[in-house]
Amino acid sequence: MWNVSFEGSNGIVQISETGDRVSDYSLFDLNPKSGHFEEVGTYFGVNSSFIQLKDIYWIDEVKKTPVDVPPCGFDGRKCYVYKNPALPWIYFTAIVTSVVFILTIIAFWYFKRVSFEAQLKAMNWIIEPDDLFSMEDLGVKCKSLKRDRHKRGSVHHIPLADEENDTENGAAVKTARFKGSIVELKLIQHKTRIDINRLLLMEVKTIKDMQSEYLVRFIGACLDPPCLVNEFCSKGSLQQLLENSQIRLDDMFKYSIIHDIVKGIMYIHNSDLQAHGSLKSTNCLVGSRFVIKISDYGVPSLRCSLHQKYPANCDAYYKSLLWSAPEIIRDPHAPIQGSQKGDVYSFSIILHEIIYRRGLFATNETGVMPKEIFNSIKLGNESRPPFLGDNTLYEIGYLMKRCWQENPADRPDFTSILNTIKKLSKKFDNENLVDNLLQRMEQYTNNLEELVKERTNDYLLEKKKAEELLYRLLPQTVTAELMAGKQVTAESFEAVTIYFSDIVGFTKISAESTPLQIVSLLNDLYTCFDSIIEAFDVYKVETIGDAYMVVSGLPTRNGDLHAREISRMALTILDAVIHFRIRHRPDEQLKIRIGLHSGPCVAGVVGLKMPRYCLFGDTVNVASRMESNGQPLRIHMSPTTKGLLDKFQTFIIKARGQVNLKGKGDMLTYWLLGERDGLQVPFSNDSDIIDNQNKTETLSSDQ
Repeated sequence: MWNVSFEGSNGIVQISETGDRVSDYSLFDLNPKSGHFEEVGTYFGVNSSFIQLKDIYWIDEVKKTPVDVPPCGFDGRKCYVYKNPALPWIYFTAIVTSVVFILTIIAFWYFKRVSFEAQLKAMNWIIEPDDLFSMEDLGVKCKSLKRDRHKRGSVHHIPLADEENDTENGAAVKTARFKGSIVELKLIQHKTRIDINRLLLMEVKTIKDMQSEYLVRFIGACLDPPCLVNEFCSKGSLQQLLENSQIRLDDMFKYSIIHDIVKGIMYIHNSDLQAHGSLKSTNCLVGSRFVIKISDYGVPSLRCSLHQKYPANCDAYYKSLLWSAPEIIRDPHAPIQGSQKGDVYSFSIILHEIIYRRGLFATNETGVMPKEIFNSIKLGNESRPPFLGDNTLYEIGYLMKRCWQENPADRPDFTSILNTIKKLSKKFDNENLVDNLLQRMEQYTNNLEELVKERTNDYLLEKKKAEELLYRLLPQTVTAELMAGKQVTAESFEAVTIYFSDIVGFTKISAESTPLQIVSLLNDLYTCFDSIIEAFDVYKVETIGDAYMVVSGLPTRNGDLHAREISRMALTILDAVIHFRIRHRPDEQLKIRIGLHSGPCVAGVVGLKMPRYCLFGDTVNVASRMESNGQPLRIHMSPTTKGLLDKFQTFIIKARGQVNLKGKGDMLTYWLLGERDGLQVPFSNDSDIIDNQNKTETLSSDQ
């Protein structure tokens, strides 16, 4: 029976189409308050509807209908948990480990912070001037630094970034020895001392921590006088290397130089500095193994700005700015530390220097002044170094043009530049590079040997000239002792003959002539005398004004020949004077007085600056009196000299008579008239010249 209805004992019975009886149900709920079941709802089977009459009291007074299936299932299997007895310890260990890890991180950060502050406060980079020793004398401390320390405000003005290796401005980098090594000293231009502050400490720590084979190592600094102490590069700057025509740089060697510069700047750009700011060929130094090292980086607080390094309107000022990017040149307030794109532009200018080796902006070739180039760039023109078109590194040209673009955003970074350089240098394999570097070193050594040989020859030539000049000023025996470093002691000579002469009326001639005419007169006369004395065994002592002093018998002793040598020389000089003509007074006869005397004397060197070989003793005084008491165009001599000449029996001598000499009283003196079979005074027979043997003349010794 399906889908039928009929009357049953309990009422109408209805069968559904599926054969099930359709029934109505009532839902009863236990009221927890009254303890009785109450009808809370009715279900009607005919229309499958449920009418709720009252609220149902659920467990734990929950108002909403519970789920069909409990969360843990009807049998509780879904919520079964394995109870591990070690689980609490695992939780404890995890918590402790996490806490320890966090505390370790905090402690590590704190330690690094404390260590960082301790390093700042330690200031172990400060170097005392007394620890620097001069290169000239390793036992002498740097006097220049110690001297400058006491001259506040008068420190040598050597710019921080453009010094010795920056030879175009004439500055020089000082060198010293510090802890057994040669170091480079760079005095800071615009400060009298370094004031320490936190900013400076941070900057110094930054550069001191920078270690690269392509950077010049910072060693320390002196506070007063203010100077930086850096690693010393003995081969100078890249600019000096490029300007040295004796060193040939092939393409591979140029690529090696470029590669070193790029690596050094990349290191700076990846450091806390982020930029160099003053990149130029003078700041690229050549190490002992031909590795290019970048210098003058960091410590911007100690650097003067680009526009303060040199006096304005000087060539060095404009030349120093030509490496700077256009945006920096046009901005008077540009940051001292520069920018990375500015370094790229500076690198392009160095590239041009390396490729062509014609100087900065090829000024050696074009002749354009740095000021003209600077003004052109400042006005906004794209003035760039010219392409000369005679180099083999044409591949670099495109890279160079990219690097000096006017817009900084159009310039590549150094990572891109390094990749380009590596691609261009692929044709040079590593083996050839090493071989070429060894060949370059050998060639450089040969160049140095040739240069040393050339300089040695120049030195020997100049040494010979100096010795010849010294031999003219001092006797050869004395000169030899001085050059040997020996102390020259005074020497006594038993017998010498001294010659004195002066020009008669020299004061009047000087008053009537110009200084230049007097100089010409003395030069002509003494040149004549000097040429004469070379033929005799005599030594010229000195010339003072119009006085001429010669001696024989020293420094080399010659027995009794000294009187004969001086007498023959005096006759020759007198004969030359008689025929001598004054250039500006040709009609006037030049007249001299000559005095001779023989005796003992002492000779020695006097003074350290401009030393003089001087004669001392009474013989010198008497010889001077012989000259001052003589007469024009006559040779006046003492009886001592006359006695020595009589031994030769060849000289013509006439007695003058008694002459009163200052300090000596009356003395019988003589005229030397000539030598038989030799020179004679032309007017020796004149009665006005030959005095009577018994006639006594008293002449003032003050003439």
